[in-house]
Amino acid sequence: MIEQISAAGSFTLPKTSTTLNRMGYGAMQLAGPGVFGPPRDVKAAVAVLREAVDSGVNHIDTSDYYGPHVTNQIIKQALHPYADGLVIVTKVGARRGTDTSWIHALSRQDLIDAVHDNLKNLGLNALDVVNLRVGGITEPTEASIEEPLTALAELKRQGLIRHIGLSNVTSKQLLEAQKITEIVCVQNFYNVAHRNDDAFIRDLVRQGIAYVPFFPLGGFTPLQSTALDSSAATLKATPMQVALAWLLQRSPNILLIPGTSSVGHLRENLAAAKLQIPANVLADLDAIGQQQHS
Repeated sequence: MIEQISAAGSFTLPKTSTTLNRMGYGAMQLAGPGVFGPPRDVKAAVAVLREAVDSGVNHIDTSDYYGPHVTNQIIKQALHPYADGLVIVTKVGARRGTDTSWIHALSRQDLIDAVHDNLKNLGLNALDVVNLRVGGITEPTEASIEEPLTALAELKRQGLIRHIGLSNVTSKQLLEAQKITEIVCVQNFYNVAHRNDDAFIRDLVRQGIAYVPFFPLGGFTPLQSTALDSSAATLKATPMQVALAWLLQRSPNILLIPGTSSVGHLRENLAAAKLQIPANVLADLDAIGQQQHS
């Protein structure tokens, strides 16, 4: 399995010694239904995390507002003390209501509290990468991020954060952010059917900044496409494997974090790292995004 993951290659975050395997793992689904409360089977969640790391995954994406707290606590239970080279990327900027709602939490104190919650529940003295999450559920909103990012930059200077990324942002917001601190990654909504960030990705690869698509398999609404199904049949793979392989071939700075709470599904996702899509099939898949915007 490690050989499978290595087939996807790796990417070094800009101006750092942090190298991530391009096939990672997103831990959001380890929480209960609606990303709220504990899972039905904590042992199964622990098994998924251990299988991921044993398979060569060295990039785990999480947040303390998954659960809330639950996902990070399971990560700590499964993997602490953490292996050398394992990079845990978390995000701040939201909190959960008692009614399971998602609420913006971008004040200076909100962000300080969120960083300390992540540190405590992950059992760390410093966080490898913290993404500032802004905007709506899936799309950015064009507003200044100077105030919350300045608070995170202060925590970085204090040594509580090693590197900072952004989530759900525009290219204009990235430019604003880069005047405040070094940005190592951008995490936005993107997949074979949702291609709004094509130009943004080209700009980021020129800058050597990682692009991490969230909902690479469609998120709460799984990808469905006749062209995707047809391509999968041609390649003797699942549609989801093809969707992941398409992202890996889309740009060298794209890092994947597909999530699952199943060991079997995890293995299927990781197997996409070795899937090579020929040019004629790539053309069919590229057309999916064009159809969505026509």
